[in-house]
Amino acid sequence: MASSPCSSVNFDSGLEIKTRSVEQTLIPLVSQITTLINHKDKPKKSERTQQAIQRVGQAVSVAVGRFVAVGEAIAVENEELKEEMGMACFEARRAGDAIAQLTDVGTAVTPPVDGRTTVFSDRTGMVKAARMLLSSVTKVLVLADRIVIKQIITSRNKVLVTLEQLERVSTFQEFVQIFSQFGNQMVEFAHLTGDRQNDLKDENKKARMAAARAVLEKCTMMLLTASKTCLRHPDCESARINKDAVFHRMRFALEQVMEIVTDARPCGETKVLPLSIYTGIKDFKSNVEGLREGLYLLPHQALSGQLEAVVERMEDFTDSAYTSHEHREGILQLCQLARQDTDQLITAWMEAQSLNAKEATEEMELSILKTCQSVYELRRELHKVAVGRAADLLKLHAEHLPLRALKASGGEGNLEAVAEYARTLGEQKEQLVETCRLLCHVSGTEPLEITCIHAEETFHVIGPQIISAAQTLALHPSSKIAKENLDVFCEAWESQLCDMAVLLREINDVFEGRRGGAASGDKRAYVSLPRPKHSANLKTVKAVKLDAEEQSTIAKLGLELRLLTSDVDTEVEKWEDQEHDIVRQGQSLSSMAYSMHLFTRGEGLLKTTTELFHQAEVLSEEGLQLCSSLHTFSTQLMDEEKVAVLSEMEKLMGLCQQLQMGVRTPVQGKTATFQKVDSSIQNTRAIITVVIYLLPVCNKIVRKYKSERSNLGSPQSWRDRQSSTAVKDDVLNGKNSNGFGVKSLEQHMANLTFLESK
Repeated sequence: MASSPCSSVNFDSGLEIKTRSVEQTLIPLVSQITTLINHKDKPKKSERTQQAIQRVGQAVSVAVGRFVAVGEAIAVENEELKEEMGMACFEARRAGDAIAQLTDVGTAVTPPVDGRTTVFSDRTGMVKAARMLLSSVTKVLVLADRIVIKQIITSRNKVLVTLEQLERVSTFQEFVQIFSQFGNQMVEFAHLTGDRQNDLKDENKKARMAAARAVLEKCTMMLLTASKTCLRHPDCESARINKDAVFHRMRFALEQVMEIVTDARPCGETKVLPLSIYTGIKDFKSNVEGLREGLYLLPHQALSGQLEAVVERMEDFTDSAYTSHEHREGILQLCQLARQDTDQLITAWMEAQSLNAKEATEEMELSILKTCQSVYELRRELHKVAVGRAADLLKLHAEHLPLRALKASGGEGNLEAVAEYARTLGEQKEQLVETCRLLCHVSGTEPLEITCIHAEETFHVIGPQIISAAQTLALHPSSKIAKENLDVFCEAWESQLCDMAVLLREINDVFEGRRGGAASGDKRAYVSLPRPKHSANLKTVKAVKLDAEEQSTIAKLGLELRLLTSDVDTEVEKWEDQEHDIVRQGQSLSSMAYSMHLFTRGEGLLKTTTELFHQAEVLSEEGLQLCSSLHTFSTQLMDEEKVAVLSEMEKLMGLCQQLQMGVRTPVQGKTATFQKVDSSIQNTRAIITVVIYLLPVCNKIVRKYKSERSNLGSPQSWRDRQSSTAVKDDVLNGKNSNGFGVKSLEQHMANLTFLESK
């Protein structure tokens, strides 16, 4: 397929395609139609060519028929779209029939009775039918997409109604009853919005959706404990403040989701990201390099003005109390160098214009290169400062000392100590908020900028909430619910610090060119669900979805999985041979673990606990395959190296067998199912931890043996070494002579999605 099948068929449906599912549904159809339209116009066509064209035409017609049947069923179920959908389906069916008739070989051989010509001579008719088909099919898809949006809106409205009921409750019994309903509604909303997030084409919208959903995920558990605390201590002002803040934030996040889903903003306002230094430098560099092609398109003042606007935004760095004198001086010096180089460029540019030059002069070309280099050095210095500060802060606060102190002093009823440690946490919050702002300036992509803004807002909001929760505990030190409430808010803070560590790694990856930099919540997903091999045992197990409280409990475990999979990616990138069995199997395990992380967030393709257990079983089998590769790998190693690899291999094998036995054991009841989920994720975490240890060890051994082979040694020993090297080469490069190094088609198919069969 060319760059885009749509480029060969110009049709105007008047509809914007915003989701990948709609786009991916259209691509095969567009490709087939393009094949029909772009066939070579030869006076005579072979029978084989005619039959091939007829087969494509018939395939299009049959596919359209099935597609239209689904569209018509949707129309019956949704009265408000019945007329529009019915018309679109009618047009699609008519166009599909026209294409089938135009490509019919029988019609092509014999003269048409009704005066219509075939595709072999009526190219215009085919183009017209193709346009009608693509336009009508696109309309059907977009109308169907409106149903999905309607489902999300309906789900959100249910959540809002129940949220209002929760806010007004006055007794524990009433609260427990309504919260149970609310939890189920939130889980449904999480799945609907998670699917939507994964389907969106616009990366900025995906990042905004991820941020809003992260707020809802954390706030659901906060709402539970904050509300219970308020009910237990109805006259406590700090408890009321704590609860009100959670309800306000949930409503705001729900509104954000609606804005993204419906593509609407209140009062028609447009959300514009604050201009980052990275964006400013990128635009400036683009204009500088653009001078080569357009000497007379830009006024001189525009270039210097643009640079000054970028420099002005660097006050976030230079005016910060946390920026060292050395870093401040370095930034200011690089700013001055960029100004000087820009001034020299403008001088050379003006000289070129005075000479009526048609292209950049040699002096101007040199100035362009120097200016681009100086702004790059400036960007690199800012990146180093922002990332360095963030890394130092994360290290400094890894022990969570202010949180521990607040918990202890609150439990002792010591209000003075709570006030003192609240000030410490407030200072930490300000540092983190400012650091997120600096990271936003150097993030490198708009989705990551959105994630930085989300992190900044989260620290800004949760900090005061922790303090109000600690004050409530200090006023009621014997209250178990007040203690539980403070624990929940502290865990949300710790979780956000973990998210910040992931964000920091992704910003570094973008700067160093390792990744394109999607939003932090949008890492590559493992898109295949495992095909259950023990289906007889699993069919009797009822698939369930976790409620909001359970989802929140495993979210922390899931976050640890996410961090570990990121570490696997880092280690894999260090291997020269990316096709090595150990690398491929390690990547596969990491991808499956990541899909389990998405499950803990209510995202991805794993929707129910049964699907999670299927995934875990395939992960355990892949882990055992890795054990097999490691065993073969170890047979060629020296004693010390062999012992090290085999020791970890045995540990990995035990963990994989433990996971396999756990997921195959049937359980009954919601509590037992949740415990099985928790155990599966913990075992997976342990497996990935071993993989992270093994990857650098094996990589070091492979490099060592390659280095030794490059130095063949004395002539008399060369032949002996050569005879054993052939075997070692195969093993060390993951090419096992017994076939373990090559994934069979059957193995591959076993890992493919079974969604179609559901």
